[in-house]
Amino acid sequence: MPLIIDNTFATPVNCRPIEWGADIVTHSTTKYMDGHGSAVGGCIVDSGKFDWSRYPEKFAGLCTPDDSYHGITYVEKFGLEGAFITKCTAQLMRDFGCTQSPQSAYLLGLGLESLHVRMQRHCENALAVATFLKNHEKISWVRYPGLEGDRYYELSQKYMPNGTCGVISFGVKGGRSAAERFMKELKLGAIETHVADARTCCLHPASATHRQMNDEELLAAGVSADLVRYSCGIENKDDLIADIADALEKV
Repeated sequence: MPLIIDNTFATPVNCRPIEWGADIVTHSTTKYMDGHGSAVGGCIVDSGKFDWSRYPEKFAGLCTPDDSYHGITYVEKFGLEGAFITKCTAQLMRDFGCTQSPQSAYLLGLGLESLHVRMQRHCENALAVATFLKNHEKISWVRYPGLEGDRYYELSQKYMPNGTCGVISFGVKGGRSAAERFMKELKLGAIETHVADARTCCLHPASATHRQMNDEELLAAGVSADLVRYSCGIENKDDLIADIADALEKV
């Protein structure tokens, strides 16, 4: 099987999965790459290293003639380096219409120019916020791979030594009602389902994206009722911490 990695949160600035053995990498460019939530988009990066022809029965779409495209067999015509990505562009983009508009591509290009600068700030802010939350009496748990003591800390140091991302998950003591009150009291963080943006975005899934689930169903889905997802933007970290502290004081 090809190893496919979604690298949206780390971005190519902080992690290069192909160098670690990944075959294909995907990104939601709507997030950090765009940086401002101004255009919907995504991208696929094919390493060109996976041998599809070794298992032709599993990858018939690449190893047998495509009647919808002049009978081309992608592996034979384009080799391992081009078979998968050419099928994506020649057939799937044609059939599904998933082609970015010129304006969206332009906005993405603008965002990419500052990606390397923004990611440093996102990671700096997230580590500061995560450290603050870890030591706060009204927070029951914090998950952030860049935080020392996190269960994924060692892996993050191996694969992303220069930083991970700006997204943190944490639990507010008191459960669903406490988390809802915390969200209500925030001033800087915008309540959005969006994430990984230049501005700070936060969400309480139990009262938003997962509101139709009861507490037992939430736990089964890996989303506890006290969970808050906090995506640090590029604002001043002291302002973010002060806003969180003020909101927690009112819980």
